[in-house]
Amino acid sequence: MCEQRKQEFTIVGRSERKVDGIALVTGKPKFVTDIDLSNMLYVKILHSPYAHARITEINTSRAESLPGVMCVLSSKNTPSTRYTTAGQGYPEPSPYDTRMFDTKVRFVGDRVAAVAAETEEIALQALKEIEVHYEELPPVLSVDAATALETAIIHDEKDASGIFDPARNISAKIDINVGDVTQGFAESDFIVETTCETQYAQHTPIEPHVVLSYLDEDGRLVLRTSTQVPFHVRRIVSYVLGIPLHRIRVIKPRIGGSFGVKQEVLLEDLAGLVTLRTDRPALIELTRQEEFVSTRTRHPMRIRVKLGAKRNGVLHAIEMEALSNTGAYGSHSLTVLSNVGSKTLPLYNKAKNVRFSGKAVYTNLPVAGAYRGYGATQGYYSLEVAMDELAGQLGLDPIELRRRNHIRCGESSPIFEEIGEGREGVAQTINSCELERCLEIGAKRIGWAKKRGSRTRNGSWVHGLGMSIHMQGSGIAQVDMGAATIKMNEDGSFNLLVGATDLGTGSDTILGQIAAEVLGVPLSKVIVYSSDTDFTPFDVGAYASSTTYVSGTAVKRAAEEVRGQIVEVAAAMLESDITSLAIKDEQVISIDGRSVTLAEACQRAMYQADQFQIGAMASCVQDQSPPPFMSSFAEVAVDTETGFVKIVDYVAVVDCGTVINPKMAQGQIEGALVNGIGYALSEVMLFSPTGRVQNATLFDYKILGALDIPPIDITLLDSYEPTGPMGAKSIAEIGINGPIPTIANAIYDAVGVRLTKTPFTPERVLSAIRSHST
Repeated sequence: MCEQRKQEFTIVGRSERKVDGIALVTGKPKFVTDIDLSNMLYVKILHSPYAHARITEINTSRAESLPGVMCVLSSKNTPSTRYTTAGQGYPEPSPYDTRMFDTKVRFVGDRVAAVAAETEEIALQALKEIEVHYEELPPVLSVDAATALETAIIHDEKDASGIFDPARNISAKIDINVGDVTQGFAESDFIVETTCETQYAQHTPIEPHVVLSYLDEDGRLVLRTSTQVPFHVRRIVSYVLGIPLHRIRVIKPRIGGSFGVKQEVLLEDLAGLVTLRTDRPALIELTRQEEFVSTRTRHPMRIRVKLGAKRNGVLHAIEMEALSNTGAYGSHSLTVLSNVGSKTLPLYNKAKNVRFSGKAVYTNLPVAGAYRGYGATQGYYSLEVAMDELAGQLGLDPIELRRRNHIRCGESSPIFEEIGEGREGVAQTINSCELERCLEIGAKRIGWAKKRGSRTRNGSWVHGLGMSIHMQGSGIAQVDMGAATIKMNEDGSFNLLVGATDLGTGSDTILGQIAAEVLGVPLSKVIVYSSDTDFTPFDVGAYASSTTYVSGTAVKRAAEEVRGQIVEVAAAMLESDITSLAIKDEQVISIDGRSVTLAEACQRAMYQADQFQIGAMASCVQDQSPPPFMSSFAEVAVDTETGFVKIVDYVAVVDCGTVINPKMAQGQIEGALVNGIGYALSEVMLFSPTGRVQNATLFDYKILGALDIPPIDITLLDSYEPTGPMGAKSIAEIGINGPIPTIANAIYDAVGVRLTKTPFTPERVLSAIRSHST
């Protein structure tokens, strides 16, 4: 068992109001387009109408001659540098297979040209004046077609790099073996095998991609952009445009949602080049249709899982094989593929024989990228459905099967070391795990013992229960780095400068609470400023569930250093030993009761004696990536006449270490669950036979509305992660992994059919019911 170090906190553990909450609800100018620059140009993009074609000729002269058009860009007059749009740490593990504008288009929606004009209307008219001649090529519109012996090569360019096997359309490949899987299955008493398939889905943030570029008074390029990764944007734009990094400043204002889709550099290079060419501000704001067609999606996958177990219900062998559709470019292809195994297989560490293999293949469909869950969502679908099937074969309760096999505190898994995100992993031991309590509480709250298997019927509606368990991670061990700077002001307040990116998740508030806790002040005395490459220290950005654990540790370290400086100043003022002093309630207090305020200490340091600026910078790269854990339970009602699935109740119990801000943590889980329920039941991108997205509107693409959200019961367990700031670990992603397998298993409990392809639409469910009954 792991030690549970309980700590008493003053600010941490409280549902403090978000530091930007009032400004947001009162409509203060927080977002990219909330500033209006004079002389601004509007940029519109010409997208490919073909899934696969060569551009044999492009003539922009008529567009350029249109009054009000200031700049037209195409492959003829832009850099030919190959790069990746993936906002990842350098060197990026994604292939360099992209150009700003290419002479070949690889999906419907690919860039062909762009126009910058005085008005949007002129820019759109100019797009119509661009003449493009295409040589159509055979489109590759499925993973099966991509891997066929006779198929078109999507990336036949000679200057691309990092592609695993371009001749076979394989962007990335992985093959990991632990033990002997063949022997493991031969020694197993029970074997199940299942293959599940997930669909194309889009993030649908309320704010589409948008960037505003301009030159500052010193002629430096400023990019005010809706991004998760401002420092990666700066580096990649510098590389693509061939300008020094120090000549670029990236500002991340408030973001209207992301969920992973803005971990890319999709517009900043283009806006920046327009500004550099014209010396004028430039705005690019995608339409909703462009957001669907030309940004990023979740990787559709087909995943086969084979499980072997002994008669006692202990797993002996696991084999997982993934086939991932990365779309037209390889952004995040290797790392998402890696996570399919690395975030799922360690959960069942009792199996000593494990194999994980997979390929990410190119197709002439929209480009996949980072999406909340990042591969784990797809992996858990197949794994947890297979576990449910195995429980049936063994005659065990699904909860009991998981109890006999899940990882526990003090244990490890060889998978941690074998698989990282596009590289070898890092050996680690679980220091905190309350999964057993998650199972116990979740089962009780959903009524598992009473309801499961009862198949209660009300007319044509049949009820069933399903469950699954999950783990994720907290940052990328030995890769992700975050830094924080804190300086003290003479009124006893503090400026906290962080490169970490608040996407609306509330990370500015979380980091402010950590600083306030250490410094003994209310949150209102911590002024948080984030995500400006000129003024905040480096941070990789908001992804991989890293902010609280990695950036939060950097904040804690900086705050502790500042706290030490304050105590030293106060010790001189009180003529006391520093060991006899403590900071509390904005005061430094001696054990004899004497005290000085923080403001008095800062005033002495600034104006009176041994003067210096109280402040510090600290960084953090963690050696571990402690997983949060979750049990997921659902009661569904299935209409056997229509196939409609209604979620009657959803229960999630989560171990995320110390909960920094309970209300915000609950919001993260609730939002992730709703996102996952939509992905399970209704969200799907539909394509024409030529590869065109057919439902690129929020009317036709069915995300859950407020009236569709079922009752959701969330419990946050009190645990403690010793390597995390104040005992915290991540919470942002894990919730999205639960709904698909949980609902699939609940549908099986209700009507006895296994659904192995998402989404679980009424048509698909009804077809399965009818097939099962014949």
